[in-house]
Amino acid sequence: MRLTLFGASGLLGQDLVRALHGTELTALSSREADVRDRTRISQIVKDSRPDWIILSAAYTDVDGCESKHDLALSVNCEGAVHVAQAARQIGCRLMFLSTDYVFDGEKNSPYETGDPRNPINVYGDTKARAELRLLDIVPEVCIVRTSWLFGRGGKCFPATILKLASTHPEISVVTDQRGSPTFTPDLAAALIQLCCKEARGIVHATNAGDCTWYEFAQEIVRSAGLRAEVKPVTTAEFHRPARRPAYSVLSPASLHAYGIEMPAWKDALRRYLATG
Repeated sequence: MRLTLFGASGLLGQDLVRALHGTELTALSSREADVRDRTRISQIVKDSRPDWIILSAAYTDVDGCESKHDLALSVNCEGAVHVAQAARQIGCRLMFLSTDYVFDGEKNSPYETGDPRNPINVYGDTKARAELRLLDIVPEVCIVRTSWLFGRGGKCFPATILKLASTHPEISVVTDQRGSPTFTPDLAAALIQLCCKEARGIVHATNAGDCTWYEFAQEIVRSAGLRAEVKPVTTAEFHRPARRPAYSVLSPASLHAYGIEMPAWKDALRRYLATG
């Protein structure tokens, strides 16, 4: 199986490259292949002639998207369209990485793949728009929604908490947002399995279980043996430019339908800390 990966230098992309070592892989960072450049993307796909394209390149700064709406839309939506058009031209399969932030967080039970999109921030809106465009251009696209990514390839929540907890006696973390932390090596493995199973449609893929950011931070500090006190605060007390869904847990039913299960997030966190 030949694969072309856009977004190879990102948190997830780096683990995909490691997991796909030894395969026929064309892996490109955003500097090497800007998805906004339709001509460049088309040529890369024609030259590499993949069986699958995995599109993990995105502008993922959720707060930054609020002030850079045009940039977010051009990368996350229009850039995705360019990749989909290139995939359609050569007849290859496409996997697109999306987000729990396409939902508004008003539910109190896990979101299913068919639940209505209703994003409450610019980042989620650009991803929701991309999903709809891609389903129109390449109906057999596989859209994988995930959430709360963490890994060793760059900035992530556990890395931030470890740094703060090692330099401050007390840290404050939001306690009224609930989701599922997802370890990038586990997600990479699931994505590869989905490609091998010729998956299509929308799939939700996260580590098993859920927690609040506060509970996540508590587990990080406890597991790392640090002494900092983690204090709960509300979203209203911890103002940020972009609104976040209060609840964005994704149902694993669509992933389980392909016979794929991901480990619990606490197990994933232990493995993350063990590699530090």
